[in-house]
Amino acid sequence: MDQFQMLTNLIENFGFPIVVTAYLLLRFEKRIEMLTEVISELKNTCSCIVSENQRRP
Repeated sequence: MDQFQMLTNLIENFGFPIVVTAYLLLRFEKRIEMLTEVISELKNTCSCIVSENQRRP
């Protein structure tokens, strides 16, 4: 019975934070994907600008 109480205490202590973390990760997942796409576009744009400036004498 001691192990059951320990398991119950662990779930009570860590269950809520895990649920909140999962909720926040799912909520922000779409925003993180959008940021990744924008950063990739910015990288491509910067690469194009650098290559154009290197071509000019």
